[in-house]
Amino acid sequence: MVSKSSPPSPAPAPSLLRRIVDFDTAISLRLYTLTHPILPYYFLKTLEISGDGFLFFPLVLSLLLYPLAFSDSKNSNIFLINLLLGGILDLIVIGPLKHLIRRPRPVYNKNMFLSFAVDHWSFPSGHSSRVSMIATLFYLSSDFIRDVLIQLQYDLIVDYLMLIVIGWAATTSCSRVLLGRHFVFDVIAGVLLGILEGLFVFQIFNYVTLTSFFI
Repeated sequence: MVSKSSPPSPAPAPSLLRRIVDFDTAISLRLYTLTHPILPYYFLKTLEISGDGFLFFPLVLSLLLYPLAFSDSKNSNIFLINLLLGGILDLIVIGPLKHLIRRPRPVYNKNMFLSFAVDHWSFPSGHSSRVSMIATLFYLSSDFIRDVLIQLQYDLIVDYLMLIVIGWAATTSCSRVLLGRHFVFDVIAGVLLGILEGLFVFQIFNYVTLTSFFI
């Protein structure tokens, strides 16, 4: 008597996380493929450099060590210190997350300079978190920045500065997908983390400042 072999068991359905990752990978590749022949590489590369930590930290430190001639230099220093602390917090948050999650970057990511070992990993986007943190602090400090611009007689850009900064942050974040550096969800996570970092630094630093003022 010939024994009948049992039919192969069906493959298990992919988990929810796997389906989300697959969707993210597919939509990111689609966006990259559609825009790659259209958007000039130098434009996307310029946005990448503008949000890089190697530009951000020297610029903020230079302004702190050689402050501009504001009549209210104390407040200007507070704003710059907020930016510096936000940048440091961003490194503390993003680096360990990248190392813990270890999501590989897109296979079509080319010609990328790696600043740190964790930059091999994709999630979350450090550029997106940094520029979002900067935009958040600019927004929260908009009254002070407005006064400074009026003092420096830059009245023409007072009403447009927030739009410029937010537009730069949004465009730089989007460019991470279009340049092939990140997946869409990497960027979304980076933006959300950057906003939270900005809010945290602004609230904590102002709390400490007010506390020291009343003591």
